[in-house]
Amino acid sequence: MLARVPAGWRAIVVDNGSTDGSAEIARSLGATVVHESRRGFGAACHAGLLAARADLVCFCDCDASMDPGLLAPMAARVASGEADLVLGRRRPQGRGAWPLHARAGNLALARMLRHRTGLRLHDLGPMRVARREALLGLGLTDRRSGYPLQMVVRASDAGWRVAETDVPYLPRSGKSKVTGTWRGTWHAVRDMRRVLAEPPGAPSVAAGEVSV
Repeated sequence: MLARVPAGWRAIVVDNGSTDGSAEIARSLGATVVHESRRGFGAACHAGLLAARADLVCFCDCDASMDPGLLAPMAARVASGEADLVLGRRRPQGRGAWPLHARAGNLALARMLRHRTGLRLHDLGPMRVARREALLGLGLTDRRSGYPLQMVVRASDAGWRVAETDVPYLPRSGKSKVTGTWRGTWHAVRDMRRVLAEPPGAPSVAAGEVSV
């Protein structure tokens, strides 16, 4: 994954409680490693956002399911002013790339998001690009699975131009605690339903944490 990061870009890897030596491997390969003691997908993402220093910030899972090289054209759309937030719409490639229960949960959330914001998005995928200071200005508070959805909801409420582009989605390396099981998917949907229930501008409070 790190070898595919565009040349000249700074790779930030967030260690969110890993016990398999991933942080040490990432550091040895030149990545900036940030340690975040709080468990949760949102906690890890936000720690990376705070550690970033560039104007444009990109998010991408590090499980080999997506090619970070595809972030370059997405970043160009934000840099040019064409869009304020660009999301990667996952297009599964091969068997097992996107389990049925994960697709079902994503579809349900996309429909709820459309009802809440009017945005006609098809995916809430983890690959995305926006300007760092603008993201910080959204005041994101969810530190669980609702973080990526809260980002889109609050961006929409703030009048951002949100766009999506197709990205190939390959079978991941390892098993996801979130989308790898029906239970994990249900917990993610529950967290995101809580975000969708927020009135515009209201803070969200996440009770408890989930391990990612």
